[in-house]
Amino acid sequence: MTRHIMWQAALAVSGIGLIFIVLFRLASSVPPEEVTVEVPTVGGTYIEGVLGFSQAINPILAPAMVPANPVDQDLAALVFEGLTSLDETGQLVPALATSWEVSEDGSTYEFRLRENVRWHDGAPFTSLDAAFTVQAMQDPDFQGDPNLGELWRAVTVEQVDTYTIRFVLEEPFPSFLQYTTLGMLPAHLLSNVPAADLPSSEFSTRKPVGTGPFMVEGVAQDRIVLVTNPDYWRFKPYLDGIEFWFYADWAGLLEDYEAGNIQGFHPPNLEALKDLLEMPHLKLYSAESAGYGLVYLNLARETLPFFQDLGVRQALLYALDRQGLIDRVLLGQGLVADSPILPMTWASNSAVRHYGYDPERAIGLLDASGWLDADGDLIREKEGVELAFTLTTNDDPAMVQMAEEMSRQWRAVGVEVTTRSVASEAALGAVRDRDFDAALVEIELTADPDPYPLWHSTQAESGQNFAGFANDDADQIMEEARQTTDPEKLLELYHAFQELFAEEVPSLLIYYPVYVYAVDSQVENVQIPPLLHLCDRFRNVQEWYMVTEEVSVSGPGELDKSSE
Repeated sequence: MTRHIMWQAALAVSGIGLIFIVLFRLASSVPPEEVTVEVPTVGGTYIEGVLGFSQAINPILAPAMVPANPVDQDLAALVFEGLTSLDETGQLVPALATSWEVSEDGSTYEFRLRENVRWHDGAPFTSLDAAFTVQAMQDPDFQGDPNLGELWRAVTVEQVDTYTIRFVLEEPFPSFLQYTTLGMLPAHLLSNVPAADLPSSEFSTRKPVGTGPFMVEGVAQDRIVLVTNPDYWRFKPYLDGIEFWFYADWAGLLEDYEAGNIQGFHPPNLEALKDLLEMPHLKLYSAESAGYGLVYLNLARETLPFFQDLGVRQALLYALDRQGLIDRVLLGQGLVADSPILPMTWASNSAVRHYGYDPERAIGLLDASGWLDADGDLIREKEGVELAFTLTTNDDPAMVQMAEEMSRQWRAVGVEVTTRSVASEAALGAVRDRDFDAALVEIELTADPDPYPLWHSTQAESGQNFAGFANDDADQIMEEARQTTDPEKLLELYHAFQELFAEEVPSLLIYYPVYVYAVDSQVENVQIPPLLHLCDRFRNVQEWYMVTEEVSVSGPGELDKSSE
């Protein structure tokens, strides 16, 4: 019986095998069905509408790391390149330089340059160009940012050979590498142009020449036309070109988009953003941008003794529904801020203390600090001083609404806050002059995480430490960070500073702003990373495309290459 059963099984297996063989041969004799797929190809011009006008297309006059005309910063980012560039976390990566070495004492930086890079006019890029670019900023008549000129005047430049450049600093400065992202200038075209004439020169206004993926083809009062650099040393863009059309007002820009004349733009404010939400073919891209909204507390004003009280400062932050403020006032275009160092950067400490919305805890801290409502007027006081102050902001409707919401939330825990809105320039002036109790502002930051300029005590009187923060431990951390060349030690110090800041609350961090970029659906593969600089929205522009072609697939996952 057993042998009979096994034999039947063998016959069954053999039969199944014969069936598979026949089916396989039949399938092999039928040609595969041809399939076509759409893939990106070269072609198309992306046209962006811009509120504003170009002044000078020159990377040392409009570098990304200092305040400058944003139109010129965008153009410089597409036309010029630096020795280095920044990745999405703010780390330095090679660009026109392939590598670099830093001396042990942190005073000497030597860069090896690429040997296959050419300017848009065909001339080779060499160390002569790198040296000339620095010398142009060192010139006493340099017309760019004064701080940029001051920094480079403390640097000695040495051309080691045709493709090696060396920079020697008077003293170590770990942030120096950030400044090597500055776009390079061609010595052969500008060596005879006086520094004072550079902004008005033909080079800067009509015929800039860089090494970047796009080059300037034409300049008019209302637009600038860029075309693809055919000899670019990296991979070439799909787009044939990019045009920037300039507008004096939002209505004209929006009208041109609706007419199909432009494909992209940045809405100037929240009211404008509301108008775009229902447009069917418009894609809205959002990305965290480099900066934060905060309330500066004037720690140096003697008439505000409560700001010297740690419990009060912490209570003021606990009493704010920051996520609610972002959702209601900013239409969700923001992220709750917990650190003065941007979370998108390599130096961020995600483990810092977080102050959630907790009005009961705020009340407990105020009670424990001795600020009580003894007379029943709903305003806390201590030793004859009321817990009351004025919150100044600019006259932007969103900032005014946010200030009023804050005032209401603070009033609920016994803090009386009067809001005051003034013109933007007046608000900035009040902050610069330290003429405020508290000030709600939004500030821009650079990719450099160094907190020294904004929070070191030496910057309290005439620098950018507008709150007057003075803490010995914080100062020591920031000073040590400026002396170290060890990346791990630097990260440790930056983390320590963020933890101390979160504990001390020298000012009230509210939100990280979000940048909104509107691009028509006919432009594909647009990807917006966190923006260390606004021009970083073009980080993957070489991969954007507007034209596709059909390609045959001859087999599973295989493209038909018979036409090659």
